[in-house]
Amino acid sequence: MVVRLKKKNRRYHGTRSWGAGNIKNRRGAGDRGGTGNGGRKNKFTYIVKYEPERIRKKGFAVWKQRKLKEIDLYGISELAMASTEQKPTIELKGYKVLGNGTLEKPAIIKAMGFSKKAQEKIKGSGGEAVPLAK
Repeated sequence: MVVRLKKKNRRYHGTRSWGAGNIKNRRGAGDRGGTGNGGRKNKFTYIVKYEPERIRKKGFAVWKQRKLKEIDLYGISELAMASTEQKPTIELKGYKVLGNGTLEKPAIIKAMGFSKKAQEKIKGSGGEAVPLAK
């Protein structure tokens, strides 16, 4: 088999400094000429994990679409029962109301989204489903 490239380290066998010049050179971070942590790789994973706000600041494209949290009528019913008002107003920013469960007490529910079944059940119990603007 033909050897196309020889390993570079073969060239430096038997030498003391391996082509780095004086022995003091290439010792620690001082060899990088004032770049601090420059010259090190794989920082991107750190940025993605701990500083995601630094990524993608240009342009108009939405990088990450926010999903709405979900709450069903069981949870809303508990909130309504805890209130002392006759017809309580429950405001749920960032939530979509799902139709699982029943609404024991009529309430005015303000949320970002409603399923069709949830709207029917809320109106059936004498409440109102008010969508909030996104």
